[in-house]
Amino acid sequence: MYTNRTQLRVRYGETDQMAYVYYGQYAYYYEVGRVEALRNLGLSYKSMEDDLGIFMPVMSMNVKYIRPAFYDEMLDLETSIEKIPEMTIQFHTKIYNPTGKLINYGLVSLCFVEIKSRQRVIAPQVITEKLKTFFEG
Repeated sequence: MYTNRTQLRVRYGETDQMAYVYYGQYAYYYEVGRVEALRNLGLSYKSMEDDLGIFMPVMSMNVKYIRPAFYDEMLDLETSIEKIPEMTIQFHTKIYNPTGKLINYGLVSLCFVEIKSRQRVIAPQVITEKLKTFFEG
């Protein structure tokens, strides 16, 4: 399993009238987790699009809200890939508050699409090769 950790601070505009993080913001937080997890592997969405000609559209997102997050809190995002991707890739993101309590869990599934043809394709070899070391042994 591959896991990456990153942090983000809740901004004022991400909260609602109750001072909770607005429920729709969590999709953006999962994106931060995905982008940083790939970046930590030496990959980026930009390079996948520009160099590999691949888009990664979201196919589904499942969310579990456990407790609220609040303005100015520093949140810890733990994003994992639990299996080597084939036709899809799944990112599991757990979000923790500053006291270390789990506040939210999300599972986002994406597929790989060739930009020119707009057809689904298998996971690019560069992704699977970089992930293999985390699944061996």
